[in-house]
Amino acid sequence: MNVITKTLDGFSGLGHWLPRVSLAATFLFHGFPKFMMAQGMADMMGMPVMAVYMLALMEVGGALLILWGGFGPDCATRAGGLLMAGPMVGAIALVHGANGWNSVNMGPDMPGNGMEFQVLILAISLFFAIKGNGANEAN
Repeated sequence: MNVITKTLDGFSGLGHWLPRVSLAATFLFHGFPKFMMAQGMADMMGMPVMAVYMLALMEVGGALLILWGGFGPDCATRAGGLLMAGPMVGAIALVHGANGWNSVNMGPDMPGNGMEFQVLILAISLFFAIKGNGANEAN
């Protein structure tokens, strides 16, 4: 085993924090504002304001559960992953899927708004739902 591999293996039990914190930060960043602008978002998307509040609660609650699960119970990690997967399925089905894959604005013919970012978030959410705190374990 070379020195780099051996050194990195020493951190493998902490590796779950990279996607865990990134995922939680993304959902907190997008979830908290929905509480303050629920009516405007509901009007813009043509949905009931209560649905926006539920969406915000799923996003913020899921993020907090994912973080708590890193220190605590497996069920928190799994529940957080499931809570965050729901909004991503909705975002892909209702908004981003119709715009194709590309979510990066690369010019007038490729304005972005596609689903690649949402699919990645969905995959990470489902990873935590399936793997739970087993993601915390070193090899």
